[in-house]
Amino acid sequence: MAALHVLRVFTGEDGGHGNPLGVFLDGGAVPEGRRQPVATELGFSETVFVEDAAAGVCRIFTPASELPFAGHPTVGTAWLLDREGHGVDRLRVPAGEVAVRREGEVTFVAARAEWCPPWDLVELAAPAEVDALTEAPAGRGMAYCWAWADEGAGLVRTRCFAPEQDIAEDEATGSGAIALCAALGRPLRIDQGRGSLLHAVPLGDGRAEVGGRVVLDEVRDHPI
Repeated sequence: MAALHVLRVFTGEDGGHGNPLGVFLDGGAVPEGRRQPVATELGFSETVFVEDAAAGVCRIFTPASELPFAGHPTVGTAWLLDREGHGVDRLRVPAGEVAVRREGEVTFVAARAEWCPPWDLVELAAPAEVDALTEAPAGRGMAYCWAWADEGAGLVRTRCFAPEQDIAEDEATGSGAIALCAALGRPLRIDQGRGSLLHAVPLGDGRAEVGGRVVLDEVRDHPI
């Protein structure tokens, strides 16, 4: 058995919604050959195995495959490590080093847009068109769908569909926010899914940071 922390990342200001995340802080105890099956069994959009808490070394798995980088897993893991007394200033994932900072209740991570999955940034005319979606638009396998809610204020409405990763719809997608923010080159406040909230800030040179609030729902033992 291994201790599994179940978080919700990018919650609303009231602590509601957010994207569920599984984190094994003692991920090194989970055998290499069991990590993908465990992530598949859990069914979260991502599960993190922390290999070295003090150094921030971790690996990220979807139900279908390992990712070199992802947004909500790194935000959630950075928050949890800080909560557990391992306040790192960076995480080390296969893609590279991910800078971490905290601003009040919000935890931010910074990454290169090229590290993100190949999101198809699908701009729609209005938030109502985003709300009306029931699946990825035809021919779009990794669709980050968005529309301006208030362009002047940098307010964006988004939804994300990733059937290629066995994720019908992702409630809150940090890597999509990084990709969109880097492409637009301006700070964004992103309302995604049923009620999740993300903040994104461009850093230049193809980099951006994404941040949000995190809550811990439970800690439970999981068979490995």
